[in-house]
Amino acid sequence: MLLLKIKQMVVEYGEKIVKEGLVVATWGNISAREEGEDIFVITPSGMNYMSLEPEDIVTVDINGKQVCPGRKPSVETPLHAAIYRARPDVGAIIHTHSTNASACAAARVDIPCIMEDLASMVGGPVKVAEYALTGTEKLAENAVKALENRNAVLLANHGVVSVGRNLEEAFKISLLVEKGAEIFLKSRILGGPVSLDEEEVKYLREFYIKSYGQK
Repeated sequence: MLLLKIKQMVVEYGEKIVKEGLVVATWGNISAREEGEDIFVITPSGMNYMSLEPEDIVTVDINGKQVCPGRKPSVETPLHAAIYRARPDVGAIIHTHSTNASACAAARVDIPCIMEDLASMVGGPVKVAEYALTGTEKLAENAVKALENRNAVLLANHGVVSVGRNLEEAFKISLLVEKGAEIFLKSRILGGPVSLDEEEVKYLREFYIKSYGQK
């Protein structure tokens, strides 16, 4: 896929996260890369998603260094770079500040794996990474550690990071994590949620990867 096409898709998904209420104003960030590549593209720092153009999207290398002149990249570029280095399977990352997931992040409470869709796409509970300041290498390190081989992680007192093989999958996971957080918080009113066990989660994850959808 041409780099310009990936940039166009990042712009499209920037509009989608705003329309779905996953971010407010200029917060959050999105990145994507071609499979197997050591460069990725990421949203610029502090720009409105609804006014972005493909030329505003910044190209950086796997270590987070800007490789082409242009806009200043997101302050969370180190976070994205660290995830790409640790996870060769990841082709896109979406960082959002959705309300219910952020409530869990603020309380530093993991979102348990209580719904089948969450198990299928995230692959387990959405854990809270240890707190570190925005834009720091420590935040990136903590996020990678808590993410492990799953597809979403909460950043303490901050928000949520969703990863996927492509932007479509990362976006779906962003929506599912927010829905899962809402269900989790509401279920506590009814006596508390019942989590799926490890074998159930494993089965659902493998089923999604191998059998779900049109091949």
